[in-house]
Amino acid sequence: MKKNTRSLLEELENVAKNRDTALIIESRAHNVISSAIHLLEVIARNYTPEQAAILERKLLIAIKNRDGEKFAKSLKRSKGQE
Repeated sequence: MKKNTRSLLEELENVAKNRDTALIIESRAHNVISSAIHLLEVIARNYTPEQAAILERKLLIAIKNRDGEKFAKSLKRSKGQE
């Protein structure tokens, strides 16, 4: 009995290790892209076209540079200019 239990646990562990990384990345990328599109739509509805264009550019730069704080600061500045 003990040997079967160990075998089942090892098999379950191997399944978890062998998850397809590409599918995980694809799923997360889909979620991030959908969220970003929704965010851009919200920005376009709530800011002037000029401000929206600046914020869109700042968002893309923040993602590229992996620095969300810069986008947050730009958002605060734009909110203050209204």
